[in-house]
Amino acid sequence: MSIETNHHETLPAAEPIADPGLPAHTWRPTDVDERAEKRAERQVAGFFIASIVMAVLFIVSYFVFDIGDDWDTIGNMGASNVALGTTMGLSLLFIGIGIIHWARKLMADVELVEMRHPIASSDEDRATAVAALEVGIEESGIARRPLLRNTALGAVGAFALMPILLLRDLGPLPKDVVDPERGKGLEHTLWKKGERIVRDVIGTPILASDLEVGDLMNCQPEILLATDENGNHVLHGVDVQVGKSKASLILLRMEPDDIKHGKGRENWTVDGIVAYSKICTHVGCPISLNERTTHHLLCPCHQSTFDLADSGRVVFGPAARALPQLPIAVDDEGYLVAQSDFTEPVGPSYWERDSK
Repeated sequence: MSIETNHHETLPAAEPIADPGLPAHTWRPTDVDERAEKRAERQVAGFFIASIVMAVLFIVSYFVFDIGDDWDTIGNMGASNVALGTTMGLSLLFIGIGIIHWARKLMADVELVEMRHPIASSDEDRATAVAALEVGIEESGIARRPLLRNTALGAVGAFALMPILLLRDLGPLPKDVVDPERGKGLEHTLWKKGERIVRDVIGTPILASDLEVGDLMNCQPEILLATDENGNHVLHGVDVQVGKSKASLILLRMEPDDIKHGKGRENWTVDGIVAYSKICTHVGCPISLNERTTHHLLCPCHQSTFDLADSGRVVFGPAARALPQLPIAVDDEGYLVAQSDFTEPVGPSYWERDSK
């Protein structure tokens, strides 16, 4: 703060009054009694250790209790929800109590009076602030109290493991394939060698001779309709929806001479019939807008355009990679079948997928 005279001369700010009216400082027991100080230190460390224990119990509960466990508690809440919520809440609570107890019992406890100053601090004020911060760090005891420092860091680190562990519930990892035969995992679909291609919705198999040049058809693998010896569907519920979403297929017939076979794909077609994933490689929209004369397939969401005559190559739009092509053949009865699964993941790209 400064005072300006009529001659625009700057005078130094007045000093604060000697006695601002604060009551006499009262010392805490931990300030004057070393045993009380050590006892408070152990109490704070105890809260941090309790937080670590709760974090460990959270991790144990995550694997011990299954979602939907029949064991019920108050309010008919499952054991998993109760155990995870209780242990996470207590872990965070103990960290908070420990920090508050540390501040009230062991950190510096003095009254400060400081003058108001301009918003733009001088270099001297900044140096003073840094020095005050260093004093505060010293008075907090974080450097000379390794027990408190280490238990506090351990409690915060253990607590951080809990939300990280919950990331597992967001879905399977790209390499986490539980059942390849049922198309589980991002790198597999329901297509396999000999799997018949059937019409979407009605589920009838497709003879290669039934398709005329220019015909486009939405298709699915026959396993979606397969039943066991008891007449029950092999796939049902979520397995059907997930399998169908990844295995959706586009069939298009064109003149064989129009096809530009990619390297190693010379035998992936049948008399001008090509098969591609129906899922756009940009953000996963289903696509089927066909330009008959150019053999271009257009995504309605963001106008990515793929050339089905040239290995699904991107010719326009934000999609970054070609549409995956399914190798096809005909079986002994003349029906269209898959030669194998897709040789690359379908749908939008992700960081671990093959760059081919």
